[in-house]
Amino acid sequence: MLQQNIKEDDLEIVWEPIPGSSQELAIDTRCHHTLYHGTRGPGKTITQLMRFRRRVGLGYGSFWRGVIFDREFKNLSDLVAQSKRFFTKFGDGAKFLESASEYKWVWPTGEELLFRHVKKLSDYDNFHGHEYPFLGWNELTKHPTAELYDKLMSTNRSSFTPTRDTPKLLGSNGKPQYRKDGSVVYATFDGNPLPPIPLEVFSTTNPSGPGHNWVKRRFINCAANGEVVRRTVEVFDPKTQQDVEVTKTQVAIFGSYRENIYLDASYIAELDRLCESDPNLRKAWLEGDWDFTAGGAIDDLWSKKTHVLPRFRIPASWHVDRALDWGSSHPFSVGWFAEANGEEATLEDGSTFCPPPGTLIQIAEWYGTNEIGSNKGLKLSAPDLAEGIIEREVELMSNGWVPSQPWPGPADNQIRDVRESDVDTIEKKMSKKGVRWTESDKSPGSRKNGLQLLRDRLEAANRREGPAIYFMQNCVGSIETLPSLPRDEVKIDDVDTTAEDHCYDMVRYRVLKGANRIAQKINVKFAR
Repeated sequence: MLQQNIKEDDLEIVWEPIPGSSQELAIDTRCHHTLYHGTRGPGKTITQLMRFRRRVGLGYGSFWRGVIFDREFKNLSDLVAQSKRFFTKFGDGAKFLESASEYKWVWPTGEELLFRHVKKLSDYDNFHGHEYPFLGWNELTKHPTAELYDKLMSTNRSSFTPTRDTPKLLGSNGKPQYRKDGSVVYATFDGNPLPPIPLEVFSTTNPSGPGHNWVKRRFINCAANGEVVRRTVEVFDPKTQQDVEVTKTQVAIFGSYRENIYLDASYIAELDRLCESDPNLRKAWLEGDWDFTAGGAIDDLWSKKTHVLPRFRIPASWHVDRALDWGSSHPFSVGWFAEANGEEATLEDGSTFCPPPGTLIQIAEWYGTNEIGSNKGLKLSAPDLAEGIIEREVELMSNGWVPSQPWPGPADNQIRDVRESDVDTIEKKMSKKGVRWTESDKSPGSRKNGLQLLRDRLEAANRREGPAIYFMQNCVGSIETLPSLPRDEVKIDDVDTTAEDHCYDMVRYRVLKGANRIAQKINVKFAR
């Protein structure tokens, strides 16, 4: 599709997608949700801008309204710069309003494109009740969870009614014109009403970022690139007053810098230099590979081949306990751990595994969410959680995975908080069901010490020396969320606590258990 203006009866092309490229696919996917992802440099930003611009001037007027979000206001500057480079060339009277309170394009015909930054879930309140048929997300993986993306979907709507709101062709008397059959003539190219406004959500991203997990699960894992995913639900239609089936569609389009004939080779050379010492960054920036992440707290040490083990039965002499990170509206994370004592274990294929004494293996988990990456909890009560833990431990024992009931281990200390003097704490409610816990280490410095101890154990597994840590393949929550957990941008010796860090906190509590004296002596140093 061409973006164009007309001067002196000559067609002037302002922008067009690179022929045969991912831009050409992404500009007109005709899906409700489109994720344009891949390497650096295929032209994702300009495609997003033109995706909105293509419906300007068609007659929708003020009903065609869009907003593009980023996590930080400063990051909107490149979007605005690119829009100025092209939108002004259309010669249609569009103006950009520069003030921070406006920061938007407006057209004489009524259309608007806003640029906004959203970071916290409470930022949604600034948009409650708004109407945006077009939603854009710049670098979607900057958002640690899907919460904002999902909540702002309530603004992705349109009140445009074709027969009521399509401009009518007026006669010299200023009144609508009619055909001989009595039908009204609309001010469109064919004289008929405009089609309904399609609702669009167009996002761009690279694989790396704190939201890697949820974006990958929602858009990448579910289908091949270019394959449309359809989800049909039955809802009540206020217009017909009947239940109807509505099908929502989504698609992921992969783009590579190799397609962009306008890129200078020196840009690629600079990217190549930046990625020389970081193979994960190369995978993310130059290959667009979602199986690698970059810039995380442990991704430089994590190896699925090394740290993920098949399930095996725990020897009777090994110590088995559990750890908990409490959550209700956010996910809880229960992990069961076996601590090796130097005795070898027999694997399912008959081989043996004999890690150094003190090595930890997470053998099972219960991650309290319906969707990893959503950061939404199950809202279970403390008694229900305790009963679920007992059920799972009975199953572990009856199936022979553990020799006896696991011991109490460290739990998030907030379960001991007294909310009301006459109401039992979470800890007491669970204890009444037979599930007890020990205190977790939340002393000063425990967060950075816990991260360093986890890194030490991951590195020990890589080197095959010293107490290590491993995860059985059934511990999906830990395996999916730990490798891409980002560092805090300010406190680089800690993880980003806005990310989905519940499995990490649970693992950290267990790693710190019994290691306090060692942890307090660690001098943590990070390369900057």
